[in-house]
Amino acid sequence: MKNQNQEEFKRELGLLDATMLVVGSMIGSGIFIVSSDIARQVGSAGWLTLIWVISGIITMIAAVSYGELSAMFPNAGGQYVYLRESYNKLIAFLYGWSFFAVIQTGTIAAVGVGFSKFAAYLFPMMSEENILFQSGDFTLHAAQIVSIVTIVLLTYVNSRGVKNSKTLQTVLTMIKILSLVGLIIFGFLLGAQSEIWNSNWTDLWTPKSFSSESGLWTPIGGVSLLTGIAAAMVGSLFSSDAWNGVTFIAGEIKNPKRNVGLSLFLGTLIVTFIYILANLMYLAVIPIQEIATAKSDRVAVVASQNIFGDQGTLIIAVMIMISTFACNNGLIMAGARVYYTMAKDGLFFEKAAHLNQASVPAWALWAQCIWASALCLTGKYGDLLDFVMIIVLIFYVLTIYGIFILRKKSPDAERPYKAFGYPLLPALYIILASAVSIALLYSKTSTCGWGVLIMLLGIPVYYLTKEKK
Repeated sequence: MKNQNQEEFKRELGLLDATMLVVGSMIGSGIFIVSSDIARQVGSAGWLTLIWVISGIITMIAAVSYGELSAMFPNAGGQYVYLRESYNKLIAFLYGWSFFAVIQTGTIAAVGVGFSKFAAYLFPMMSEENILFQSGDFTLHAAQIVSIVTIVLLTYVNSRGVKNSKTLQTVLTMIKILSLVGLIIFGFLLGAQSEIWNSNWTDLWTPKSFSSESGLWTPIGGVSLLTGIAAAMVGSLFSSDAWNGVTFIAGEIKNPKRNVGLSLFLGTLIVTFIYILANLMYLAVIPIQEIATAKSDRVAVVASQNIFGDQGTLIIAVMIMISTFACNNGLIMAGARVYYTMAKDGLFFEKAAHLNQASVPAWALWAQCIWASALCLTGKYGDLLDFVMIIVLIFYVLTIYGIFILRKKSPDAERPYKAFGYPLLPALYIILASAVSIALLYSKTSTCGWGVLIMLLGIPVYYLTKEKK
């Protein structure tokens, strides 16, 4: 028989810890990379900035809407629990299935690949170009091994207890916030050039796409512009994602009815401001052509080089390695709590429902580690982003629509906090996120389609496991 501290989570995380988890999980490698792809898709400073602003607003609307749900259900499991209570066990299972198969593990893999991109800048032997094994279509290179090693290391740290992982998370997140803010300030003070800034803001609303093969810009409009915006928003939304990770560990947060919702608001607000300022700094330091053609999309490296000279590339590489490391720590910590809650409902492997002596779901952590490591071997950074974002958006839409359902289903339930701007802002999020999802399925069927197919495969799996039970 397990003793009490093995069967219950310990509430050891305060408001600062929760906010740092939100910020740390959101700021990974995206802000240092994806502006390059966005620039290629839309081709102007105005559209580049607008896409980051829209992504920030969408994310904040979702976060403050989730505040109502987190206050109603202040326990481990987060979004999985909200879907179960709003709909039924099937929808909740499809989320948990997708979360394990695609969302969380795919995000962990993508961030791990992002870490290896910049580790290779310091140590070329760790790059994708260092091929270790090749057989047919499969290629194993050093960057994949680096990604997997970081995931295994962070899983081990998290298996030793939430106290160790929360300290690591808070310290690394503080370092990366200060580093990123410092880069922005020095960028404006030392690297900004009026001719670059003025040139970038000429024809700021003239959209065009860039072909890496021909090296030419092509004016776009109508359907081409809409699909370009949708494709560009994959990167900015991915960079702004993972904010909901704090809801998964609500069972370990002090005063969760207050602190979960407040940390969601504060965390997404901080990150949105940082992201918009970072992109304005890029536009003050780098011509839009160079943003679009940055080697390996490492736009932050180009900016840092222009600001600090050759030493800048080393500074930014170390900074991004810290950033991605902290991001994956938060993702790994939060993800296992969903599998734990699913297992408690009889919808995941029974072993995931148990806590170890450090009061953490160690079996769930290692299962997540194995699958995320496998995904590191399957795709490139961009493919992993498409793979993940379509499913993320579908379940965000369902979860926020769940607020409307619960208002009707349980009108008298205790709501310590109510969704800001209800019903207009949650409805606006549902419309915008649905539009982006449809555009993504249309424009990136090959990658997004696989994500949707994996999600739908969960339906027969659910009924098969249900019949066995």
